[in-house]
Formats: sequence, structure tokens, C-alpha cells
Amino acid sequence: MQRYTLRPAQPGDGQAIFDVTHQSISALANDHYRPEQLKGWMGERTPAFYEQQIEHTQMVVAVHDGRIVGFVDAAPGEVTRLFILPEASGTGLGARLLQIGIDKARAPGIDVINVESTLNAEGFYQKHGFVTRRRGVFSHGVGGQPIDIVHMELHT
Repeated sequence: MQRYTLRPAQPGDGQAIFDVTHQSISALANDHYRPEQLKGWMGERTPAFYEQQIEHTQMVVAVHDGRIVGFVDAAPGEVTRLFILPEASGTGLGARLLQIGIDKARAPGIDVINVESTLNAEGFYQKHGFVTRRRGVFSHGVGGQPIDIVHMELHT
């Protein structure tokens, strides 16, 4: 198993986080979405968008050999983002990042952690105790094509 260093995202990580998201979508979601959805997925997101997220969230990145290879972000009651590079898939990194996201999403009075899963990640979340509730469209989008997602929840 590869070794990863986990740390809070910091200013200057925006480009790497943008790249992880884009590469993850291109390689891991391509069998589940139409080409036009994949092409427009990033919408108006730019590295600057992720720099802004870093300033206002508790994003955590995974670093391997000096390179960001995955990240997770959460808000009270929701894991909002979890992406890894294709070469990190199957190494256990996704599970480690998900646990961090769940821990960050926990807050007093919150018994359910939600996630809007991509279609390709539904099985991953189910493996970690999330239950599928319904299908829908990604609600945190910034421009681009509508992205089909799966609303899932974990009772804590």
C-alpha cells in the first residue's frame, strides 16, 4: 500500500486540486456519463475556484511523493467533495479520505451524513455504509452540463 501524507489544504493548492478533480472525472467516471457531460463537468470551475474553497472550508489533501493525489471536503452533515487520481484508486486512500470527511461532517445534533455521489462512486459509498435514497442532479454545480448523481446517507 502506498504511503500518503494527509494535511489541510493550503493556499497554492488550488491548481493541484483542480487537476485531481478533472483527471478523476475523466478517467473514473467516463463509463457512467455521456461525453458532453464529462466535457462540461468542470463548468466554470478554475484553480481560483478551489483556492476560494481552501480559504472557506476544512479541505484535506493527500500527498504522495510531493504531489497531491486526492482530497476531501465536508460541511456539517455532508461530505461535499472526495476525488482521487486514477492511480490512487484501489489503494485504500478513498476510504481514508472518506473517514476524514465523515469526521468533519459530524456536528452536535447531526445523526445523518449526506453525500451526492457520482454514479461511478455509488458502490464505494455503499461499501462504507451509505444507503442510496434517490437519484438526482448535482446541486453544487458551477455552470456546465447537469450531472446525474445519487443522493446517499449514512446514519451515525
